[in-house]
Amino acid sequence: MKFLKKHLFKGLIGMAAMVTTIHVIHALTLDRIIQYVEIPFHSDRLPPELEGYRIAFISDIHYMSTIQLKEIVSYLNTNIPNIDLLLLGGDNPINPHVSWTILNILSYVNTTDGIFGVEGNHDRREYLFPAMLDNGITPLFNHGVYARPNLFIAGTSCLRRVYPISASIERAIENAQPDDFVILLAHQPDIVMQQSTLGVDLVLSGHTHGGEVTFFGRWAPALTFTNVTQYGHRFMSGWATSKDDTPVYVTNGVGNHTVRMFARPQVVIITLTNNGSN
Repeated sequence: MKFLKKHLFKGLIGMAAMVTTIHVIHALTLDRIIQYVEIPFHSDRLPPELEGYRIAFISDIHYMSTIQLKEIVSYLNTNIPNIDLLLLGGDNPINPHVSWTILNILSYVNTTDGIFGVEGNHDRREYLFPAMLDNGITPLFNHGVYARPNLFIAGTSCLRRVYPISASIERAIENAQPDDFVILLAHQPDIVMQQSTLGVDLVLSGHTHGGEVTFFGRWAPALTFTNVTQYGHRFMSGWATSKDDTPVYVTNGVGNHTVRMFARPQVVIITLTNNGSN
């Protein structure tokens, strides 16, 4: 019996060491390589003139070098043809000067209809919004604008659990018309469970970093034991729905606070279509 217990213990230690090694190797390799995720989004409400409309979505830049950002801009301009819109999901570098520089770099992404963005929980809007305007980027703060006829881009202020502010989906979309296709930018996806998303066709969010440090991409302690989100793994990464069943896409973001494990940084490219299904 002691022999069996001894070998079982050694086996468990060996398995734990192997799993740890796999995660460390992944963190030092693939988790440092930005993934360009191209996804179609089908909606029967999409106006025919918007068929094939392409949106690049970048969020949670945090701590990234200017070299990395320039590589993203170069990749998008070179390898992703016909980007109509660039949307920024918030959480830029805290330092105002660095944030201005990052936004300036992103302003060189070639788009048909411009660049729009919202604040994240790490942003200070008194610095962020002027920097956006300086670089030709439209800030959205509980309001929306038309990117082109029948395409309404709305954005909320950031939903902060500790320091609540007046984040309002209702105000963000109030000027949209019934026949418009409405895209809502909301940094923290929790808002779609706390407010109505009726009148919104697609929500784009970030904030959760794909769990950032995960167990084989399936379980993230930070989403379970902290206040990053109130909804566990619902908004960890990829497709989810609001309380009203509005589609929500949550990106892993491109930056990080510490290290990523099985939560690759990503830039999302969404192609709108009314043909086929998601």
